[in-house]
Amino acid sequence: MLHLEAVNPDNWRVDLSVREDQKKFVSDTTGILARAFAYRECGSRAFFIYDEEVPVGMAMYYDIEAWRAYDFSHFFIDQRYQGKGLGYEAAALVLQEMEKDGRFDRVVLCYLEGNDAARNLYKKLGFVHTGEVDEDEIIMEKKLR
Repeated sequence: MLHLEAVNPDNWRVDLSVREDQKKFVSDTTGILARAFAYRECGSRAFFIYDEEVPVGMAMYYDIEAWRAYDFSHFFIDQRYQGKGLGYEAAALVLQEMEKDGRFDRVVLCYLEGNDAARNLYKKLGFVHTGEVDEDEIIMEKKLR
């Protein structure tokens, strides 16, 4: 059963990675931890995704007060656990955390041009394209309520 655990002093050294061909699309755990620290004043929350007791992925989001939205900033499943249907369930758990928090009713995210797996996952989760693009990042959003 999948569950989220906040990054903490006991688990922050979890070693996860994506395949070499995916590294251009997502930060590694160190980069995500650095971004979570940088956005701490924006309510950043970083999680490891566990399947039972095994860490299988990582996610992070933070508040964008000016947009009245959460930014689902980072998400990945470790290369050893990809292709097992964990991505959809794990991303849904992160969205549930945002819903529980209840500060905003909208989530935004970006994926990089060419990352078809991310685009398809986010569409399946109910995200839609906003029509906005920031350089090579394509912006999507989802209403929580």
